[in-house]
Amino acid sequence: MADIVNLRMARKAKARAADKAEARANRALHGRTREERKTSEAEIARIARTVDGAKRED
Repeated sequence: MADIVNLRMARKAKARAADKAEARANRALHGRTREERKTSEAEIARIARTVDGAKRED
């Protein structure tokens, strides 16, 4: 026999889980110091230069 599920509570639990996931993503994006952001941007720029330099001309 199946378990009885309160749909109102299940819906609220799902909404709480979605809010927690969004908060986790925002912390990852905005929860860094200026130095960490600059380091990350410099690393991305370095990788982009390396990839652009390795491209062959047609």
